[in-house]
Amino acid sequence: MTPGRTCGEALVRLLEDYGVDTVFGVPGVHTLALYRGLAGSGIRHVLPRHEQGAGFMADGYARLSGRPGVCFVITGPGVTNAATPLGQAYSDSVPVLLISSVNATRTLGKGWGELHEIRDQRAVTGPLTAFSATALSPGDVPDLVARAFAVFDSARPRPVHIEIPTDVLAAPAAGEWKPRHPPPRPAPAADRIAEAAALLAAAERPLILVGGGALAAGSAVAAIAETLGAPVVTSFAAKGLVPESHSLSLGSTLWLDATKACLAEADVVLALGTELAATDSLAKTLAVPGKLIRVDIDPAKLVDRHPAEIAIQGDAAATTEGIAAGLARSSGPGSCGAAKECVAQARRANLDAATPLQLLHLKVLETLRSALPDDAVVTADMTQLAYTGNCFFPVEQPRGWIYPAGYGTLGFALPVAIGAKLAAPERPALALAGDAGLLYTVQELATAVELELPVVVLLWNNEALGQIRDDMVAKGIPEIGVIQRNPDFLMLARAFGCHAARPETLEALEPELAAALGRNVPTVIEVRHDMVGLR
Repeated sequence: MTPGRTCGEALVRLLEDYGVDTVFGVPGVHTLALYRGLAGSGIRHVLPRHEQGAGFMADGYARLSGRPGVCFVITGPGVTNAATPLGQAYSDSVPVLLISSVNATRTLGKGWGELHEIRDQRAVTGPLTAFSATALSPGDVPDLVARAFAVFDSARPRPVHIEIPTDVLAAPAAGEWKPRHPPPRPAPAADRIAEAAALLAAAERPLILVGGGALAAGSAVAAIAETLGAPVVTSFAAKGLVPESHSLSLGSTLWLDATKACLAEADVVLALGTELAATDSLAKTLAVPGKLIRVDIDPAKLVDRHPAEIAIQGDAAATTEGIAAGLARSSGPGSCGAAKECVAQARRANLDAATPLQLLHLKVLETLRSALPDDAVVTADMTQLAYTGNCFFPVEQPRGWIYPAGYGTLGFALPVAIGAKLAAPERPALALAGDAGLLYTVQELATAVELELPVVVLLWNNEALGQIRDDMVAKGIPEIGVIQRNPDFLMLARAFGCHAARPETLEALEPELAAALGRNVPTVIEVRHDMVGLR
């Protein structure tokens, strides 16, 4: 360790040695020791305009890069502002490392009215993380960072919070802090792989359900599907894992009746890296009448409310590759004609059941798809246009559609798009946000302008909290708190330094999108519910 180096400086160097190249944070008086370390490092610091933005940017960075997104925040309000992104990352199993300060060691739990004081900061973050821990001495820091990276690399990758008292951050750091290689992900048991392959080979109507825990398994999933003639259904987190143009892909349509009917008719279901969550199916408990094979790195998922005929704990990619190899040895390529026809019929039935509002959305989504290359990343907020896009916007690559499933927070799309663009600058990034949701984090346009990021914001403006308004009307509840007065979004975007446009027709939308992708500043494109051609 360099003589005289403080704990804060040593921590930054340790993170760099773990491969961290970007940190999102808002500096404060309690984190100056961390920023002293950043000054001499190769880590890029990104300044959001709110700690909530920092957490969401780290989330987007992690989802696109597959590496942890890292945040530095101050004691108290910094931590509470970042709590919502932690909750979203926890729900979606995203590796985010939140490093915060906390008041000096001698004051902890005393309630003396210290600056930024929370009586128990970890009580805030504990339910939102894989673990939340306090480094009570500099020597605790490398241990806790190693434990965090073990969660990210070797287990279900949920967020971690490490808090460091201000006096510990400024204290000398002794010894050499080196990264510790985490253990490999658990290897699947060979006998379970063989059992799963045999059960699938004997199936008459197999079906594959894939979640975000299997993002690295796309080619093996496609191989199994083609060998068996099995339809593939994904969660929103796995959208595009098998290209949605594939003749066996039903996409992320588990919300829809025709897809649920396919699941009900399946005699064997292979579920890979998925919770089988209510938010993926809009069912409190998903009905899986057939024999269920579950593959998950989290052993708790294998014994929950969807018990499995065969449960396999292990890395989804390795397990899926093993099953694919076993099937290839035993049966070779199968006939997919009947399955392809079944998928085609289900697709038609799903589309035929679309509501008038969804058909309106589809006009915008089809224009969006035409304008974007296949490798584009769309980050979606909780807005009706995105709800339709979850099922009907075709995605051809994994990590191409990012949606806040589960926790379901507003304000997600814009800062996540910024983090995604920083992680994968070669991929076009578009944030799909509603008028209410954009106002939660609109200040992050300043960050995107500052970084000269050509992020596109497609603003769906229906002048309301549209879904909640419609729910109130359907239940006979007066429309309370759902019709808001919006700003002039074009003026607001231009004030931040963005390009802004409000096309009046669908025909004008596509060239606006194409032009936006070529700029070196963000573009906000407002699409109004009453746009000409959408009535």
